[in-house]
Amino acid sequence: MQQQRIRRLRETLQEKGLEAVLITNATNRLYMTGFTGSAGYVLITGDRAVLLTDFRYMTQAPQQAAGYEVIEHAPSPMDTVKALLTKAGVARLGFEQNDLTYGAYRDYAEKLAGIELVPTDGLVETLRMIKDESELAVMQEAADLADRTYTYVLGVIQSGMKELDVALELETFMRKNGATSTSFETIVASGERSALPHGKASDRVIGTNEFVKLDYGAYYKGYCSDITRTVVLGKPTDKHREIYDIVLEAQLAALEQIRPGMTGKEADAVARDIITRYGYGDHFGHGLGHGLGMEVHEAPRLSRLGDIVLKPGMTVTVEPGIYLPGFGGVRIEDDIVITETGNRRLTQSSKDLIVLP
Repeated sequence: MQQQRIRRLRETLQEKGLEAVLITNATNRLYMTGFTGSAGYVLITGDRAVLLTDFRYMTQAPQQAAGYEVIEHAPSPMDTVKALLTKAGVARLGFEQNDLTYGAYRDYAEKLAGIELVPTDGLVETLRMIKDESELAVMQEAADLADRTYTYVLGVIQSGMKELDVALELETFMRKNGATSTSFETIVASGERSALPHGKASDRVIGTNEFVKLDYGAYYKGYCSDITRTVVLGKPTDKHREIYDIVLEAQLAALEQIRPGMTGKEADAVARDIITRYGYGDHFGHGLGHGLGMEVHEAPRLSRLGDIVLKPGMTVTVEPGIYLPGFGGVRIEDDIVITETGNRRLTQSSKDLIVLP
């Protein structure tokens, strides 16, 4: 698997006219090497794949980074990088511009004097957009865990609990069942707070006759799941049912129509047009979804600015919502993988409006 990723990255370097690239982003380092340590640099040239790390990882790194030369770098890592590049005759080095502070860049420029530093954007992230079968298998397990967590919490949540208590139940269940951690800070937003798209769990006591929005995910074997369901505790009003049904209609339409060859902007429009037609377009302020994988937010985007064309193997969320300040909000979210002919859902939890006593 690592060799295939190295080969694909080298093809990209050739296309960009680069002799080598230095990878500093931690997620990209993990993707390229399989090395789970907290420190290291990946140097890819035309004929060498090197993982540089420090003394702490000189036993671990060779065990995990199959196909890589593992080198213990000098106290100043760029001294070792300079020596390797000089020996290889590399004159132009790509670096990850979005991962470097200005201070780090100045240090690189000083230590790598004589080598042209070429900023790159998304070299590895572009490779990460297309998941292979092993990645999809893990992501399915992460989604399955999110689904089991939803089933569990439906039997726990009740009026009188704090939102933080519900979040703890969600997180504890995921950790007890194999998750390394959560994919992001768990969102539990009830009553008027459910109108906050990212209403992180608070001390608010959940009442009756109100929405409770649950947005959470499991970080499992290096990959994320991300699911949102909205339930009602007590008796839903006509307004509760109205906006829930509109969001569900929009989400189901998007799931039905999203396919390869469509841009993120076109996917977003499917759901947005439905919500707008019902008069709630101004209350759906975020994009339809985002890429999902080793990070909970990655490319491509399903939004009004999403110009990337969807391809088989891409994994994205589909999460339309309506948020009414002073009343509450609904979001319904699933994880999907783009297939050759359409898409396949990874998350399978019921999307019926569940009313809890």
